[in-house]
Amino acid sequence: MSPVDAAVIRRKLGHIIASLDGLRPIADLSLVEYRAHFYERKAAERILQEAIEAALDINAHLIAEDGGEIPEDYYGGFVRIGQMGIVGVGLADSLAPSAGLRNRLVHEYEALDDAKVLRAIRTALEVYPRYVQAIEAHLTKAGL
Repeated sequence: MSPVDAAVIRRKLGHIIASLDGLRPIADLSLVEYRAHFYERKAAERILQEAIEAALDINAHLIAEDGGEIPEDYYGGFVRIGQMGIVGVGLADSLAPSAGLRNRLVHEYEALDDAKVLRAIRTALEVYPRYVQAIEAHLTKAGL
């Protein structure tokens, strides 16, 4: 991997970190409060979507860099980076469902279940920092 590629990945990691920072106040809301704050709810959905998309981009980049075939779906991208040892398999399994959430956020925004989105925000705040650490460790190990 070139230093330029590593810089792109680190920029995307920075976006994930900033997104998580933006989601923290939302995670503390009750479901009633979350539903009552229309703009915050819609902003949180978009921030969550962008964080997941940044991770999906990173996954595809790392898989392609390794010479592997990029999986047909985003879920498989998380599974593949787990198989490659970039993140632990358990972490990959915890992250993979966020690919489906991304699709629901993009395509089914009118039928979103607020309770599920709020739970997903809380889950993202638990698992995505570990993802960022694992990707950064992978880059550091590669000398980048």
